[in-house]
Amino acid sequence: EAAKKAGGPIMVTFSRGGGQFIAGKAADNTDDAACIAGSVAGALHVRAVAKLYGVPVILHSDHCQKSWLPWFDGMIKASEEYFEKNGEPLFSSHMLDLSEEPLEENIAICKKYLERMAKVNLLLEMELGVTGGEEDGVDNSNVDSSRLYTQPEEVWEVYQALSSVPNGNFTVAAAFGNVHGVYAPGNVSLKPEILHNTQKFIKEKLGCATDKPVFFVFHGGSGSSTEDIQYAIKAGVIKMNIDTDTQWAFWDGMNKYQKKNVDYLQAQIGNPQGPEKPNKKYYDPRMALRSGEEAMAARLVKAMQDLNCIDRL
Repeated sequence: EAAKKAGGPIMVTFSRGGGQFIAGKAADNTDDAACIAGSVAGALHVRAVAKLYGVPVILHSDHCQKSWLPWFDGMIKASEEYFEKNGEPLFSSHMLDLSEEPLEENIAICKKYLERMAKVNLLLEMELGVTGGEEDGVDNSNVDSSRLYTQPEEVWEVYQALSSVPNGNFTVAAAFGNVHGVYAPGNVSLKPEILHNTQKFIKEKLGCATDKPVFFVFHGGSGSSTEDIQYAIKAGVIKMNIDTDTQWAFWDGMNKYQKKNVDYLQAQIGNPQGPEKPNKKYYDPRMALRSGEEAMAARLVKAMQDLNCIDRL
């Protein structure tokens, strides 16, 4: 809806917990079966309805740590099967977060997966350093602050390994002080100049003409200033995560609906219009959910403005 209004592409991302929620919390989740089934079902749903909006949609999956690799494998398998039938993958890209592992292991596993993903035109997003805070079961609230900032040499190691994969496409979520969630001013110290310095470092290593040889991802973008966002874009950021802000926007829309119609939401029958008046059209869950959708779409349009994604089609 936001993309249709703003005239730009949109990314729909599935987290592991989100996939399980779609399948149903009571579903058997042995070996991440429910997480896989829900994510795949969600991707198929998006493909079925996206054409009705007339905008390109990128299907992505969020943080996958080492212990969650069965979920990752299940989604790739679904894309491989879809590719055999349709000539393109079910998803567009996947995010592999092995930032808690040693750098060498992180790179080796990412390269192994990219070799597999490249065969069906899937892009890999990998993470370096750590995004602070907590998101969908990943808690880095107490991590050493030094791990919130990636070094250019680390990105160079990743670039060398992943760029060697034939047909491999990848992005790097390099930490520059990013934190999941929204915090009071002064509690988060973003240093997007790290990205600028890294681009310069790798350009010199490659001896290439382009000033932005690396495609970066901005994690923990919620609550960031427009200035920080624009500065990060100039450093080669092509994707920004704003889950916390969109969650709040959705809830805020629902909350406002409840407050506006509170007198109609106290009982099935009886409201200011009369003691026998029915309230079904007010407590229909779709009414509150629609208010959430409208508020979230408005927040996404604001994000698209910040990210230069207006009228891109």
